[in-house]
Amino acid sequence: MPEVARPAVYGQTAEGARPPRLPKLRRMCSLEVAPSLEEEVAPGTAAFYAQVLRVLVDANVPFLVGGAFAHACFTGIRRATKDLDLFIRREDYERIERLMTERGWRTEMSYPHWLAKVYSRDDFIDLIFNSGNGVTPVGDAWFHDNAEAEILGVPVRIANVEDSLLSKAFIMERERYDGADVAHLIHSVAEKLDWAGLLERFGGHWRVLLAHLTLFGFIYPGERHRIPAWVMEQLAQRLLAETREPGSHDFRVCAGTLLSREQYLYDVEQLGYVDGRLTPASTMTPEDVAVWTESIPSRQQP
Repeated sequence: MPEVARPAVYGQTAEGARPPRLPKLRRMCSLEVAPSLEEEVAPGTAAFYAQVLRVLVDANVPFLVGGAFAHACFTGIRRATKDLDLFIRREDYERIERLMTERGWRTEMSYPHWLAKVYSRDDFIDLIFNSGNGVTPVGDAWFHDNAEAEILGVPVRIANVEDSLLSKAFIMERERYDGADVAHLIHSVAEKLDWAGLLERFGGHWRVLLAHLTLFGFIYPGERHRIPAWVMEQLAQRLLAETREPGSHDFRVCAGTLLSREQYLYDVEQLGYVDGRLTPASTMTPEDVAVWTESIPSRQQP
């Protein structure tokens, strides 16, 4: 597919003044409500998790715990989990693969653009180095000021709430929508969020953030004041400025594929829109998109 020109708002941080960055209030992990995992998973699974975590810690491999465990740390919401999510840098995967293989565990690069797995029989751990849409690669910025916790006796670091929120904000599939998780994160730690940093993380995708913040005010009408006024004002100004700008009729992109890998395929396959994942907004290649699309359950052969 030929390279597509794009407006400045796509994948770039929009201009606009913001307050100076304030010292962050970190260590937001509410350890008294964090799941212990001993109570959440079977003993054999817990032993596998603990061994993998210990191997990574002893080898000084940087990783962050995310998923249901991190969500419980920040919100107090506990729910059963079928696996353990670890955020890693893509460049660390081969080293991790060797460490796991040396101990007899099987590794699999499930989706080269975002996810690998470590297996011990039926148990597995997800190694996440990007998002499924290729928009949020894990980089050095993720490994700063992380809260700390202990999982199965192993000291670990937790993915920052801003990065957790960013990774969840784009999940809007027919069978899974993480908007409630986003709302609960904001509800739990609004006063401690690095709002300026959150705006920077979303960059040109600020409309997605605005949508979630608008929904937060609908979900919790009595909590709207907890979102800083300057955040809503700046996003509203961006929206108004774009509304007043003439549209680009040559820029036929459907960015819906950044929110759902299935529900906007009609737009790119039948209506002629450029897939948003094949613009500079995403790190995905046409091959990545093809593999990710082929794995959609409804497209697999019975």
